[in-house]
Amino acid sequence: MPSKNSELAKNSELTSNSVLVAIRRLPHGEGLDLPAYATEGAAGMDVLAAEDVSLAPGGRYAVATGLAVAIPPGFEIQVRPRSGLALKHGVTVPNTPGTIDSDYRGELKIIVINHGTQDFAIRRGDRIAQLVLAPVTRASWLEVDSLGETARGEGGFGSTGGVVALGN
Repeated sequence: MPSKNSELAKNSELTSNSVLVAIRRLPHGEGLDLPAYATEGAAGMDVLAAEDVSLAPGGRYAVATGLAVAIPPGFEIQVRPRSGLALKHGVTVPNTPGTIDSDYRGELKIIVINHGTQDFAIRRGDRIAQLVLAPVTRASWLEVDSLGETARGEGGFGSTGGVVALGN
């Protein structure tokens, strides 16, 4: 008799949420892997650089991926940094998370910035960022004369405490 855990794993695979996203490989993306999850539990897909770039300290650049996508309506792709690049080299995505809208059809480029102290080489085929497909909820505004009271009220930056340097 199968264990409950094996049955749960089997059923979760069968009912896993998966959204089909059309992807087009551009000529300079030929030979590169499509974005992929590195592990079974990964939330983001690693995306590869389609060009060589040398990024000076403080430098920013939109790295080509050689891919274009058609994201279904009601979704976005969020572009997030890779933690290893950020920790080890100070290379990250400056507008984190970046958003790719469902109506964009141009090349997917990853804006990267080098916060490190040395030049950083990006080579064609390097994993440079993560892509997370996420649902989008659109807001409608309701203009009112006043807002409900809360314990926090209008307390802003640092008002909830927990940071010694802020004196709280």
